[in-house]
Amino acid sequence: MRKNIVAGNWKMNNDLAQTQELIADLKKQVSADPAATIIVAPTYTNLYPAFEALKDTPISVAAQNMHQNANGAFTGEISAAMLKSVGVETVILGHSERRAYFKESNELLAEKVNTALENDMTVIFCFGEELEDRKADKHFDLVESQLKESLYHLSKESWKNIILAYEPVWAIGTGETASPEQAQEMHAFIRKSVADAYGSEISEEVSILYGGSCKPGNAKEIFANKDVDGGLIGGASLKAEDFLAIVNSF
Repeated sequence: MRKNIVAGNWKMNNDLAQTQELIADLKKQVSADPAATIIVAPTYTNLYPAFEALKDTPISVAAQNMHQNANGAFTGEISAAMLKSVGVETVILGHSERRAYFKESNELLAEKVNTALENDMTVIFCFGEELEDRKADKHFDLVESQLKESLYHLSKESWKNIILAYEPVWAIGTGETASPEQAQEMHAFIRKSVADAYGSEISEEVSILYGGSCKPGNAKEIFANKDVDGGLIGGASLKAEDFLAIVNSF
């Protein structure tokens, strides 16, 4: 049975003191038996302190990105082995901001996914369409191509370490709003695509998270959809009360 998961992507926010304060707030407020699996992704500089502070709690720590190579002359980059050495075993790959600002391609992301899996890491794999894709009625084709070109070379066994995160980029900071029905429509399409490629057993086991401006006020309605298994949360994950309210929406 697939897991309900709520992951907080803290992006380029919070210095060490702010990270420690947020973690302290989370630890005070989180249930000993939360309604969903909880993951947070601080900045690189705060990964180890976060891991140490959260290791005896129900909250685990993920990285926001990693390099596809094991080591070498890649100034400013972080490897899978480096992440694992500080206790981090989950990584977000393919986030819309990485695709847009750093020009990460489906082919590059396939390499990163391979490296993460070779290092026994869990991947939260992000994908989704821009506003122009949605308006041109190309959103299903675009999403399927992202999945095919980055993930569909994997073995069935590898999928136990894959979490999917659909980002309707057109509904994030654009003034447009994705309805719960639109979220379900795309999540059902994604699950069918995985089923077509790998069979229903894999498609029914993989968790698919929604990453489109999910907040305490709309989380319950979004999570009620049968193919939505949780959320990849941005801004709302920076306040413990809001983030845990989203978790408790289950």
